[in-house]
Amino acid sequence: MEGEEVTIMNKLNLSVAIPPYDRVQALMNGTVVPEGINLNFLPMEVEEVFWRQMRHGEFDISESSFSSFTVLRSKGDERFIAIPVFPSKFFRHSCIYINTNKGIKKPEDLKGKIVGLPEWQLTAMVWQRGILSEEYGVQPRDVSWRNGGLETPGRVEKVKVTLPEGVHLEPIGDDKTLSNMLDTGEIDAILTNRIPSCFINGSPNVARLFPNFREVEEEYFKRTGIFPIMHTVIIKRELYEANRWIAMSLYKAFCKAKDAVTNRLDVASALYITLPWMLDEVERTRAAMGHDFWSYGIGPNRKTLETFFRIHHEQALSSKLMTIEDIFAPETIDSMYVI
Repeated sequence: MEGEEVTIMNKLNLSVAIPPYDRVQALMNGTVVPEGINLNFLPMEVEEVFWRQMRHGEFDISESSFSSFTVLRSKGDERFIAIPVFPSKFFRHSCIYINTNKGIKKPEDLKGKIVGLPEWQLTAMVWQRGILSEEYGVQPRDVSWRNGGLETPGRVEKVKVTLPEGVHLEPIGDDKTLSNMLDTGEIDAILTNRIPSCFINGSPNVARLFPNFREVEEEYFKRTGIFPIMHTVIIKRELYEANRWIAMSLYKAFCKAKDAVTNRLDVASALYITLPWMLDEVERTRAAMGHDFWSYGIGPNRKTLETFFRIHHEQALSSKLMTIEDIFAPETIDSMYVI
């Protein structure tokens, strides 16, 4: 009104460390702007993001390994709080590799074998061990574990972990890699979150445990409704506590950015993705998983989240059974916002 001063809130300038996924591009290019926030993006690979954030807390907002964050929260680490945005989801049956000379024909054959993994606490490994245990009866104690770098020697655990009773794990050493050890037969199999170079290079000694992984993964989803969550988004708690509104502002913006991509996947006038049969892929995926196959928020992901917390605790990675309320900003749990 005339004569009255209008107060304009200064926007917060916040740093965000996350890879340049298609589902965050609208945030990066400014097509979607979170209410009250200017975002300064630092696009980098997840390994660097996780290390720098967990060790040094360099960013206001970042992507985070769901397992690493759950480990820290279970130990009382309150430096960060999460919002139910899941930039990485991945069925991990495809990422279990075997040496073809070790008589491994089915998952149950892993019992008594030597199996490598980059880090015990990695989210992908938590899901893979959980699936092997619950779907095929291969318990963590049934395997002799080795940890270390997949392609580069010297990898160590990002966070300190406690092993379940009866589980044996030892490092491979600073001069070895899991990929080479699998190829030469020094280990029998590996659980991983990346495709090993020995497989990419076509070694006859290396194959997937599940060569028909898509069929297996679709059946798993049909039966369980679980699309495994790998990563979430975290905010520095001191920043959140001083500005409680930012959790919902960021959550809404990430949802809109993701929807901006998924709503264009079936556009037929011109392909947005550089894949000739993209429409067939989209139709097949939606037939198997529903229209919103990459959902954010608590509601559609509750079973997946609670399953993860249970197997995470069973694998002794969380010191107590964690809950949704332990992890996520309360404003985003009972949100009125409908995607």
